[in-house]
Amino acid sequence: MTSEPTTDVGSGSSVERALATALTPRRERTRERLLDAAFTVFANHGIRGASIEAVCEAAGFTRGAFYSNFSSKEELFLALAERAMRQQLASLESIGKELEPDIVRGGCVDQDAIRTILSVVVTDPGDARQWSLMRAELELLAMRDPAVGRPFLAQEEMLRTEVGAAIERILADLGLRFTVDQRTAVDLLLSIYESSARAAVVARPTAEDGDAAPDTAVLSELVNLLVTTAD
Repeated sequence: MTSEPTTDVGSGSSVERALATALTPRRERTRERLLDAAFTVFANHGIRGASIEAVCEAAGFTRGAFYSNFSSKEELFLALAERAMRQQLASLESIGKELEPDIVRGGCVDQDAIRTILSVVVTDPGDARQWSLMRAELELLAMRDPAVGRPFLAQEEMLRTEVGAAIERILADLGLRFTVDQRTAVDLLLSIYESSARAAVVARPTAEDGDAAPDTAVLSELVNLLVTTAD
C-alpha cells in the first residue's frame, strides 16, 4: 500500500486549499490512479454502493491519499467527468486529423467515418459497456444532488459547445456542413448515440455477454439528415 500525508480539506480558504493540493508529479500520478480505480468501481457498483475504501483498495492507496486529492466521492465523480471530457475532446481533434478527404464520395457522406467521429466523444472504445454504466451513474448523481448537478451541467454545456465547434471544423475541412444549427445537430447526434449505448447495456447486462457496442443504424439515418456537402 502507498500512502500520502492527509490534507485537512475542510480548513483554510479556497486559495489555501488549492495550494495545499497543487499537483506535483507524484500527486498527479496518485490522482490518476485514484481516478482509474474509481472509474471501474463506480461503473460496477454505482456511487451509492461504492465506498471510498473500495476505491482506495483498487488503487493501492490509503484513505489519506484519497483525502489529499478529493474531499468526497462526489468531487471524485466530477473529476472523472472532467477528465473524460478532456480525453474525448483530445480524441476528437486527433481523429479529425486522420480522416481522408475522400470521406465524401459522389456527393454522399461516408457514414462509417461520421460514426467514428461521434464515437470518440460518447464512449470509451476499449469498454463501451463500462463507459455507458459510468455515464448513467454520473447522470443519476447529478439529478439527485443539486450540488453535483450544477457543476455537472456546466461541464456538459462546455463539452457540447467544444464538441460542436470541433466537429464543425472537421466537417468544414472535408467540404461538409450541418443542415441545422451546430448545437441542435450535436444535441441530436449525441442523444441518439447515448440512447443506443444504454440500450446495448440493457441487452448485454454482463461483461460475459460481450461488449455493449451501440447499434448505429438510427445514427446513420440521422447523419443523412444532419450532414451534407457544402455548396
